[in-house]
Amino acid sequence: MTRIMVFALSLSLLACTTVPAGPAGMDHLKLYTTMRDFDTVKEDVEIAITNRGLVIDHTSHIGAMLERTGRDLGTAKPIYGNAGSMQFCSATVSRRTMEADPGNIVFCPYIIVYYTLHHDPKTVYVGYRRPVPAGSEASRASIREIENLLDGIVKEALNIK
Repeated sequence: MTRIMVFALSLSLLACTTVPAGPAGMDHLKLYTTMRDFDTVKEDVEIAITNRGLVIDHTSHIGAMLERTGRDLGTAKPIYGNAGSMQFCSATVSRRTMEADPGNIVFCPYIIVYYTLHHDPKTVYVGYRRPVPAGSEASRASIREIENLLDGIVKEALNIK
């Protein structure tokens, strides 16, 4: 193999690398990063959700909203290159969670976010707010099931084994 071929192969592998992201102490948030195309990642998140038989209730265009309202508020400082989220729920997982504790209604719907930063448009972040296990053992177990579902969806979308 020539040096150019080895370099090109190394770059292509780097572009597919996905790693957890975020500063230490961010227990409330689970983020992964990838160097793939934003629209492709967004589509892969959608596919990973629907592959589980789940229905996306709402797609938010957070980046566009912030850009539009920023101008209206007189603060045009860009935050994101692109940013959005998908909202959905699982009747099965949610039922178990709410049967364990009716107050667990606060965990539904589930939301997965995906975004690029204005100053780094090539890195796509994908993640979710981590549900904090609380209450009885049945409640804690069902809340862990929500996180496993969310993490599985993100890992499928980003092709993480």
